[in-house]
Amino acid sequence: MKNEISPISESNLSVAWAKAFLRVRKSPHQQVHPLIVSVDWTTPALDLEDMTIRSLLEAILSKASKPTPATVANTIFPQSLWNPKKPRALLYKRYMEGAYPRLKHCFANNKGTYFQRMVSFDNSPREPVNQLEQVISTYLNGNHRHSALQLSIFDPRKDHNNQPYLGFPCLHQVCLTPHGANGADGLSITGFYATQHLLPKAYGNYLGLFRLGQFMAHEMNLKFIGMTCIASFTSVGADKDIKTGWVSKLEDDLQIYIEKKALKSGNK
Repeated sequence: MKNEISPISESNLSVAWAKAFLRVRKSPHQQVHPLIVSVDWTTPALDLEDMTIRSLLEAILSKASKPTPATVANTIFPQSLWNPKKPRALLYKRYMEGAYPRLKHCFANNKGTYFQRMVSFDNSPREPVNQLEQVISTYLNGNHRHSALQLSIFDPRKDHNNQPYLGFPCLHQVCLTPHGANGADGLSITGFYATQHLLPKAYGNYLGLFRLGQFMAHEMNLKFIGMTCIASFTSVGADKDIKTGWVSKLEDDLQIYIEKKALKSGNK
């Protein structure tokens, strides 16, 4: 068994996604297992995203009527509901009392959303568990045990079944990792996926995990230094709505753009 285990690490999220896409396209059967992608934020870049790359992706997603990266990212962290100057309890309230009652009526969300499971994990017959608050309060109260700083998404009571296709949850666990003594060197976030599709979800997944990491670092009084996404199985993820020709053109456009970008960077 041959594994593509060498990680892709970039300071720009868009470039990281583009290189992941190109690697998978060039791999046998257009599959990589596992795929490790990191966005290094130890020295924050000027821009988290490259809008040329994002626009190339969004053009295909729009033609195929697929969710935008922003929509996918919001399933992991609803950025617009968070005000860093306000108590974090307001974020939980806005989501569970405002956004989630609307979202749960969508068929794709009939088993919940990622953020909902983070802030209101089913603990029947007891009260739901707010895992984000548990992690934050545990850390702030002086317990820095690494195994205490993790979030569970996969719920075997609901998710172990014999359905041939299960669209949710692909993300099954998130870990927060303080670096250095008492987190002096910052906080990173790692998301673990059982399966991931480069089209149409991976870009939004990276963005959502990155934003979740920023939120957690802010609330834990730490510096955010990066995101890693580990997918046990990754494919391009093209389906009947995403035409083969579109994917081939995207590959060509990304390859040319990345090469030009690398050449320009090397000439500086």
